[in-house]
Amino acid sequence: MRTLKRISYAAVTLAAMIMFLVPAAARAPLLDEQRGVLTLAPVLEKATPAVVSVAVASRLPGDDNPLLRDPFFRRFFGAPESGGERQAMSAGSGVIIDARRGLIVTNHHVIANAERITVTVKDGRQFKAKLIGSDEATDLGLIQVEAGTLSELKLADSDSLQVGDVVLAIGNPFGLGQTVTSGIVSALGRAGLGTEKYENFIQTDAPINPGNSGGALINSKGELVGINTAIIAPAGGNVGIGFAVPTSMVRVVVDQLLKHGSVKRGRIGIAVQTATSDIAKALGVPVGRSAVAISISA
Repeated sequence: MRTLKRISYAAVTLAAMIMFLVPAAARAPLLDEQRGVLTLAPVLEKATPAVVSVAVASRLPGDDNPLLRDPFFRRFFGAPESGGERQAMSAGSGVIIDARRGLIVTNHHVIANAERITVTVKDGRQFKAKLIGSDEATDLGLIQVEAGTLSELKLADSDSLQVGDVVLAIGNPFGLGQTVTSGIVSALGRAGLGTEKYENFIQTDAPINPGNSGGALINSKGELVGINTAIIAPAGGNVGIGFAVPTSMVRVVVDQLLKHGSVKRGRIGIAVQTATSDIAKALGVPVGRSAVAISISA
């Protein structure tokens, strides 16, 4: 009973601090004065309809067993006659960023090699989605549905995030259905993980699990700050280290996918040769230890 009293006193103290120290407009999404509880329900009520489940059907090559190349052994083992290909089903999440045009951002790895993409919104409606484009280097993809009424999430400026900001992860873990978890921004600008070619991740301790890929990471105002992408899971489950692609990168990639269906990145080529003694003298550089660019292409 003493423990319960201490917890009760702590809750009352916390609520009182919020009441007196935080302006009414700022605490409105946190404190439900009628029920006397802290809640983010009003924020989620507006945000969750914009997060969808993405089901993908694809074909994968079967095991290349030499025995199964023989029709007799294929019939004996009940293997398909189609050269071992098998249909695979996978699931992930997505975020509606433009309700009018039905544009949904997800992860590249969620929709890679997709033959059929089906989107399910929170109210249970299902739509066949069209692939607009995807980018493996950032693990972002863009799909589109034709629907009458949809909700969308506003993209926040992820560059304004700070370590310690409260964030919520929304997605479809393990195919269970829409799920919300909470945490904080643990770190910013994470790179060197080896998961993608272009890494600038938001790190969070909000639990992210398989199926959350492509889902939303939102701030306490219900604005999108990132697309959940990867986790570090030594034991196969969440250990509080998840990563999201920031909206600053999402904006750029989506714009490219809408225009080209892929991301066009600038490249520059330079051809060089060892500087001869005459060139080295003319440029005033050491002979034998210098190079000169002879052509540049972009």
